[in-house]
Amino acid sequence: MTQQPQEDFDRSVEDAQAWMKVVQGQLQVNDNTQGPRAALEARLRETEKICQLEPEGCMKVELVLRAAEALLATCQEGQKPEILAQLKDIKSQWEETVTYMTHCHSRIEWVWLHWSEYLLARDEFYRWFQKMVVALEPPVELQLGLKEKQWQLSHAQVLLHNVDNQAVLLDRLLEEAGSLFNRIGDPSVDEDAQKKMKAEYDAVKARAQHRVDLLTQVTQEHEQYQEAVTEFQLWLKAVVEKVRSCLGRNCKLAMELRLSALQDIAKDFPRGEESLNRLEEQAEDVIRNTSPLGAEKISGELEEMRGVLEKLRVLWKEEEGRLQGLLQSKGACEQQILRLEAELGEFKKSLQRLAHEGLEPTVKTATEDELVAHWRLFSGTRAALASEEPRADRLQTQLKELITFPDLQPLSDSVVAAIQEYHSMKGKNARLHNATRAELWQRFQRPLNDLQLWKALAQRLLDITASLPDLPSIHTFLPQIEAALAESSRLKEQLAMLQLKTDLLGSIFGQERAAALLEQVASSVRDRDLLHNSLLQRKSKLQSLLAQHKDFGVAFDPLHRKLLDLQARIQAEKGLQRDLPGKQVQLLRLQGLQEEGLDLGTQIEAVRPLAQENSNHQHKVDQISSDQQVLKRSLEDLVDRCQQSVREHCTFSHRLSELQQWVTMVTQTLETHQGDVHLWDAESQETGPERLLAEIPEREVQLSLLQALGQLVMKKSSPEGAAMVQEDLRKLMESWQALRLLEENLLSLIRNQQLQRTEVDTGKKLLFTNNIPKSGFLINPQDPIPRHRHGANLLEEHDLHEDHSQLLRDFEQWLQVENSKLVGIIGMRTATAKDLRTRKMKLQELEARIPEGQHLFENLLRLRPARDPANELEDLRYRWMLYKSKLKDSGHLLTQSSPGELTAFQKSRQQRRWWNPCSLLRKACRVALPLQLLLLLFLLLLFLLPAGEEERSCALANNFARSFALMLRYNGPPPT
Repeated sequence: MTQQPQEDFDRSVEDAQAWMKVVQGQLQVNDNTQGPRAALEARLRETEKICQLEPEGCMKVELVLRAAEALLATCQEGQKPEILAQLKDIKSQWEETVTYMTHCHSRIEWVWLHWSEYLLARDEFYRWFQKMVVALEPPVELQLGLKEKQWQLSHAQVLLHNVDNQAVLLDRLLEEAGSLFNRIGDPSVDEDAQKKMKAEYDAVKARAQHRVDLLTQVTQEHEQYQEAVTEFQLWLKAVVEKVRSCLGRNCKLAMELRLSALQDIAKDFPRGEESLNRLEEQAEDVIRNTSPLGAEKISGELEEMRGVLEKLRVLWKEEEGRLQGLLQSKGACEQQILRLEAELGEFKKSLQRLAHEGLEPTVKTATEDELVAHWRLFSGTRAALASEEPRADRLQTQLKELITFPDLQPLSDSVVAAIQEYHSMKGKNARLHNATRAELWQRFQRPLNDLQLWKALAQRLLDITASLPDLPSIHTFLPQIEAALAESSRLKEQLAMLQLKTDLLGSIFGQERAAALLEQVASSVRDRDLLHNSLLQRKSKLQSLLAQHKDFGVAFDPLHRKLLDLQARIQAEKGLQRDLPGKQVQLLRLQGLQEEGLDLGTQIEAVRPLAQENSNHQHKVDQISSDQQVLKRSLEDLVDRCQQSVREHCTFSHRLSELQQWVTMVTQTLETHQGDVHLWDAESQETGPERLLAEIPEREVQLSLLQALGQLVMKKSSPEGAAMVQEDLRKLMESWQALRLLEENLLSLIRNQQLQRTEVDTGKKLLFTNNIPKSGFLINPQDPIPRHRHGANLLEEHDLHEDHSQLLRDFEQWLQVENSKLVGIIGMRTATAKDLRTRKMKLQELEARIPEGQHLFENLLRLRPARDPANELEDLRYRWMLYKSKLKDSGHLLTQSSPGELTAFQKSRQQRRWWNPCSLLRKACRVALPLQLLLLLFLLLLFLLPAGEEERSCALANNFARSFALMLRYNGPPPT
């Protein structure tokens, strides 16, 4: 009875499950948003079809429900739970299937809609982009006048504003593209596509910004020009009014006033001419950015203004000549008297000013700096008085011309009194100048005189203290020795300061007298050092004798106070100095402190025997001894750093002065020969300007090294000193840029001259010459055809030219990369030993790649076509040699930039290298390699020299005839 319903139920369940399994399988196949748009649309259609099958599935579920109802009505109670469980399972599967169908179709449909909206927005952006490209593609049109240029600038600013506004849309598009790419993974929205869209937008924005900048510059130039034209026209109108007021019968001014007014107007003419010339110079720049009609209008306006100015000038000359002719007979004498009185007044004012400023006597208590300032003031006054001498002679001449006219006695007395005052001031200035120089000489001699007195005192102390009999004598003479040592240190500082004033001494006393004084100072310093060392030894001896009779506390307390004083003075000397003299003086003070520290150590060791019986005293002596050792080491470090700083500053100053002198000399030489380029022949190249031009690459390397050394000096100087060094480097760079510009002009002139000679030589008859071309007439055994005949084969020459171009590009790219690496290494900071090691390793890596670059350059030379111009290759050769020179000199800079003396680590490395056999072999190679290179260079020169037996031999005329390449010898006449 229940078998048929059971079979119907089971069959309906199986059909429903099979249908849902098929549907879920299809959904799993299509449940994917990755891939191109066509595949996404296909999956969308498939899921849509699957969703349309939902009624069919619903019908199958209904059949299951009806079969279950029929079965439940006929089955037993024990079978009902199982049937209900199957129904529950079928319902849950159906709900999952319906949910999966809806979600899958919705997700794919949402991604497809998202992609469609993105494409619409992207198409709109690209339509705007194409429109903007079309708007910005044409070049800037030339406008008629200022108003049109302002309109054009406003339009360009509107375009730029439009471009800026599109940035928000672009950012949203890029954001949507990134989100879409994460879902679909299509290459059309990947990072490359986003970067391309961003780059295209940036290019349009840069083009719009460039157009705005260009139009802004053009508009500003025109506005400035228009303002200058308006100002000049106002000035011209005012001058016209002035001239008209001085002309005609209606002018009521006297002739003298009219002539004075005309002379005032004449003073304005040069200023007007300069203004008009500046207007014409500005007009050239404005005309270049103006339409032809506007340029014609500007030119006409300038010609009109110049015509008005010339008419005014002619009118002024005619009127002035007429008035001068009228006044010549009447007021010639009066005018000359007035001019004499005016010039006499100016002369008196000048004398009064000089007497007030530069003729005040020096005070006897003036310091040395005040005396130097007075000497410079008196020197300037003497130069000013010398410049007034022509005016005094002119006054005498004018007075002689007017001596025949009556009523001139007061004026004559005034002129004579002024001239007498002038000569009196010259004499007084000479006396003050000589007196100041003599006083300065006495001041500079004072340390030497004090040193002579001190030497006598020191020698007398040494003689007296050679053998002292008792303790009171030691107490008497030991303070005198200490006072003599303090006076010695003071004299040493004064003499050192005197040695630093070489330039000042030379300018005051002359080079010979200054050199004699400095030599005397050097000799006195050597004598002082000997006596100072003797006094130190005698002081140590007396202190050791005194320590034997002293109590420990009495001997220990002065040493402790002296140690504290030395520590305070050392702490005060740790600041940075401004310039080289300050650093040298600081070094002298530190060396003096070092001497005092050594003296303190000797005194401490002399006190040590007094503390042997007391452990507390021994501890104090050990403590002060350790403090003294720490003080000694810190002093040694300070002295080493100061010495390194002084050496670096001296090296920098010397190289800076040398390079400045060289730049000045070369600039003057090249400017002198700039107009005589056609006279530079082959014989003058070794000694003429071309030799100087050949030194410029080497000097450029020195300049880069000098800049790096300047950075080191600035780090070890105070902010004011660093600013001074930076200013010196800036001035040097300006001079260097001017020299390079002059070099480029000269090289351009030389090339033009050579081209003109080449054009002239091509029209002449072909004659035999020993100037064999670079390709030569060598005969290669592997290639019996001579090289100069290969030009007949145009196809081979074209292939050779392509290979040469490719090699040229490769070598230029390689050289640019290597040079940028070298510049980065030179600019690295070398504050620690690790930085130095890193820099050295990088330099060694660059040096290891030098053979690779040399190989590329040799291939470039070997494959160079015969007809190829040598200018580009010569420029490349210059850059290659410059790079090798920079790399070579960077090693020297590495050793110079190491801070201070050798550290313990470096010393240990040197000791290890000394005992290492490999290091000995490396040192031997370093010594032998330069000698071998010199020998090889000598052999190469011997091969390059012609033998000179035959006169007309191609093998001898060719520079490569004695090279190592195999060739056939040819002894006949030249084939040309």
